[in-house]
Amino acid sequence: MTARKRTTPHRNKRGGAPTKLDRRALIRLLAAGKGGQNLGARVEAISRQLIGLPYIENPLGGGPDLEERLTLSLGAFDCVTFVESVLAAALAQTPGDFVSIVREIRYHRGCVEWASRNHYMTDWVRNNRKQGFVADKTRGRESITKERRLNLVAGLPKKMARLRCFPKRAFPRIAPRIESGDVIFFVSTRPTLDVFHTGLLVKRGDEVLMRHAARGAGKVIEQPLPEFLKTQRMAGFMLARPVMRSGARGGR
Repeated sequence: MTARKRTTPHRNKRGGAPTKLDRRALIRLLAAGKGGQNLGARVEAISRQLIGLPYIENPLGGGPDLEERLTLSLGAFDCVTFVESVLAAALAQTPGDFVSIVREIRYHRGCVEWASRNHYMTDWVRNNRKQGFVADKTRGRESITKERRLNLVAGLPKKMARLRCFPKRAFPRIAPRIESGDVIFFVSTRPTLDVFHTGLLVKRGDEVLMRHAARGAGKVIEQPLPEFLKTQRMAGFMLARPVMRSGARGGR
């Protein structure tokens, strides 16, 4: 792929005014999270508000030859924008914080360009772990290593990715470690794709539920995680835990 010429410094590319942002909806989400005693509780309260909203295919659009805009719709989601929107709202104190956090979560170094978007979820996890937004929880003897040659996003160069995941059979041993607010990523069996779906987890006693924007259901739903694991073919799953960065209120 031929790199596009940058006309602004990488760290300052903000993508102009956010598009599709419903400020009233955002204020309601921020208010829903205010009572949470911790970050996991805020994720649970905010994601609950979005159950039933429509699923939308490819909500960010764009392409290697198109101008990238910071899209912040709160009315319909795919699985990734659902996770990003909830995490940003849980971490934010103000609408301005929310905009800044989505930009940093979605784009490498917060640069709003198509090529800087975290198209592959292994990049999403790595970059957001480095920024301090999430902690990697795919650790321990139960985890296994997979390699993928990523080439499914037209316009991006092919690259090798190595990841660690838990096999499905390990879930009963992993379940006690899960906390409300954790992000789960499902590893594809395809040799050219890393992750095929993502969602947010909620604990109710010993039960683990997943909230996610489901294409098959056409909306954001909540379902028992074991039910999803049973019906989906996968190479395994990865876990990450949202982190409130010390002294942060959203932007850098």
